[in-house]
Amino acid sequence: MPILQPITALFSSKPGDTPPSGGDDQKPTPPGGPMPPQKTRQRTSWIILILIMLSLWVVIGFGSERGTQIDSWSQFAAMVREGKIQDDSILLTPGAVYGTVKKGTIAFSDNERISVATTDDSEYYQTSLDKLGVSYKVNGYVKSVWTQLLIGLAPVLVVVAIIWFIVSRSMRSAGGGPGGMIGSFGKSRHKITTGDSVSITFDDVAGIDEAKDEVTEIVEFLKNPSRFTKLGGRIPRGVLLEGPPGCGKTLLAKAIAGEADVPFFSISGSDFVEMFVGVGASRVRDLFKQAKENSPCIIFLDEIDAVGRRRGSGFSSGGNDEREQTLNAILVEMDGFEANDQVIVVAATNRADVLDPALTRPGRFDRGVQVGLPDVYGRMKILEVHARKVKLAPDVDMERVARGTPMFSGADLSAIINEAAIIATMADKDAIDLHDLEEARDKIRFGRAQKSRKIEEQERVATAYHEAGHTVVQALLDHADPLHKVTIIPRGQAMGATFSLPEKDRYGYGRKYIEATMRVLCAGRIAEKKKTEDVSSGAAMDIRMLTNYARRMILDWGMSSRLGFVNYSGDENRESLMADKEYSEETARIIDEEVKRLGDEAYADAERILEANWDKVVAISEALLRYETLQKDDIDRLMRGEALEKATVADLLNEEARNSDNTPPPESPRSDDTPDEDLGGIMPQPA
Repeated sequence: MPILQPITALFSSKPGDTPPSGGDDQKPTPPGGPMPPQKTRQRTSWIILILIMLSLWVVIGFGSERGTQIDSWSQFAAMVREGKIQDDSILLTPGAVYGTVKKGTIAFSDNERISVATTDDSEYYQTSLDKLGVSYKVNGYVKSVWTQLLIGLAPVLVVVAIIWFIVSRSMRSAGGGPGGMIGSFGKSRHKITTGDSVSITFDDVAGIDEAKDEVTEIVEFLKNPSRFTKLGGRIPRGVLLEGPPGCGKTLLAKAIAGEADVPFFSISGSDFVEMFVGVGASRVRDLFKQAKENSPCIIFLDEIDAVGRRRGSGFSSGGNDEREQTLNAILVEMDGFEANDQVIVVAATNRADVLDPALTRPGRFDRGVQVGLPDVYGRMKILEVHARKVKLAPDVDMERVARGTPMFSGADLSAIINEAAIIATMADKDAIDLHDLEEARDKIRFGRAQKSRKIEEQERVATAYHEAGHTVVQALLDHADPLHKVTIIPRGQAMGATFSLPEKDRYGYGRKYIEATMRVLCAGRIAEKKKTEDVSSGAAMDIRMLTNYARRMILDWGMSSRLGFVNYSGDENRESLMADKEYSEETARIIDEEVKRLGDEAYADAERILEANWDKVVAISEALLRYETLQKDDIDRLMRGEALEKATVADLLNEEARNSDNTPPPESPRSDDTPDEDLGGIMPQPA
């Protein structure tokens, strides 16, 4: 098969596939094993060739229109005289005369086409036919054998082409293995990459140094396994990366592929699940089979919780569950490695709590690597990594930006740099400054500033006093986070916002900090109510946050003297349709009373603070109505009772308009010694 075999190989290959069996890079198939893909392709090519030959034989044998050739012209003329030839069926051509036999003619089939060979003297045959008194056609076109063959083969060729297309597609999707299109369902849908095709390295990973050290050991083992085995050590067979979304789990896996010079098989957990039961398990077996053939290598299973959930829980019907069969296949394959297989499985999930215990035990996923939210130093390093691709102003302080982004993930920080670059570009700036970064941070957290939204003056006043109440209480309480800025420009669903700048990352919450935060949350409603003598829905988020703090203090953190050092929240990982309370109705009543008590105490303290400092609330609210946004320095001056004297954007525009109206004519230019009008060094305050 010198021609069909290369064509079949062309259809059945795709980028990223392993070389066909029998190649230099493939291990030989053991005797008695499955048929190599090359033999399967040859067998398929032979079958297609045989089908084509049979089609040709059928068309040539049964589709030809030559008919029967008789011996002499006299015999043909005798049949015409006897009326055995159909009327208007005689055709006189150079070299032959054709006619169609009538039904019931002996020695001929019904409607059989007959012919007789003639000489070049066509006039003789025309005269003979005229004497017989029959009608005939002269010089008509008669299809040759090859013309008849091509016309008859046209439908067959179309059918063969369709069959060829279907078979080639099935072989291509199935990797050339047996089973055709049905067999392709059981083939793994992984992607194979190598270090040459991945540009991400460990230098691009920042903020998760401990996790990077863990996987660095894996890369070192794959590069130099003898260094570990000479002391009898065994590298972990599986590494489970767990942490919140956006913290760098997939990025870390890509860095492994960039650092380790071995094949890297990547696939998502959802790619195993199919509508047919058993397909996921088949794909798992196919993936691990190819990984063993290409060892040493790494398998990366992203979002493994899609198939690795705890068995026997949830709402399974108890029958053949596709996910459980897939999980069983993964468990068997991971436990079936030989000591010299050198196949390492790296999995990523943000729901490690729902994984089956058999999957996370030593021997399968031996090592769990926590990829959590970065701290201040980690955020600064992540920002510096992403800032390599953009142009920053010299005065940008990355530490200040890192302090102002607590609980931001690596993906959020990357988005901040990108958004800041877009904002600076739209403003026609030469570089990204600190204001662009802060605007990008606020946009990521709260949404885009809606400066064009028309707000009624009454609602604007209520918002200003609401934010002023938050600001005054937060500035006066020692245990609250330091203020950063306050604005009444709407962002997202919020009509205004008070921003804080934490001095440090908090991995736990002290009671004093929680109580101070609860009082800050209450202050907005109190100030708004005192000014407008009405309450609005603007405090909905504040009420929700205060209630969550109070319930966590009682249920989880044991901060209630009546309920003591007891946890009442139960197991958060329990999968059930209805929440199961593990305490009595009397305890539930006490919990409700304690939640209300904590909220009432916070409200009363905040009200007392605002009553004693109402003049500060008025000053800040009036400044917000005038300037819309106040920075920390502005707030400190107002809290000290100082006047805030700076021009608004409207003042600067009016001043510019007045200057343009009073500009002298060009013929009498102003002397260079004339001093400029003193604006006091005032610059427009960005909102």
